Amino acid sequence: MYKVFVNELPLILTNQPLNNGIGNVFTLDTDSIHYAITSLYKKRLQEAFIYEPGNDILEKFASKIPMVLAAGGLVKNKKGKVLFIFRQGKWDLPKGKLDKGESIEAAAIREVEEETGVQNIQVKRFLQTTYHIFRNNGQYRLKKVYWFEMFTDYKGKLIAQADEGITEVKWKGPKKVEKALRESYKNIRILFEENLVF
Repeated sequence: MYKVFVNELPLILTNQPLNNGIGNVFTLDTDSIHYAITSLYKKRLQEAFIYEPGNDILEKFASKIPMVLAAGGLVKNKKGKVLFIFRQGKWDLPKGKLDKGESIEAAAIREVEEETGVQNIQVKRFLQTTYHIFRNNGQYRLKKVYWFEMFTDYKGKLIAQADEGITEVKWKGPKKVEKALRESYKNIRILFEENLVF
């Protein structure tokens, strides 16, 4: 099972048969997928399911909705504070698309550096992947983000990457993280909930 967020609402890819009688279970064909995604975007549904027997549902789904690979970091400093960016009215973690030929870890480090100005980053461990749908030039895309826990001893100035729409970069302790997560994305909240950050 995979949980893909569409406009903050879940599209669940599953190989388990479902019959809940409320019209939110769809097959893995292009028209049904687009209908499910559009219904979530327009909030006509609060959740939707794509059912396909077998174990390769994500690969089949990605053959219908092109996948974009990205990587990012949950970065802590010596004080145990977490690095956040503010973009499009939400607190988020730094992340971005892989460049051609770039490794996932290298992309995660580069994106953190570019979006925040933070240097001396060490990858501690892989956390998990998250998925969401976005629109690019009127077309739906599936973004798969690889998340890493990172550490830095950087004490310098934080620099928001303005050309990426980032308006603030902040280090946040537990109480401020809790507040920021209320103004963040579900995928980011899941990242904190499932990885016992503090």
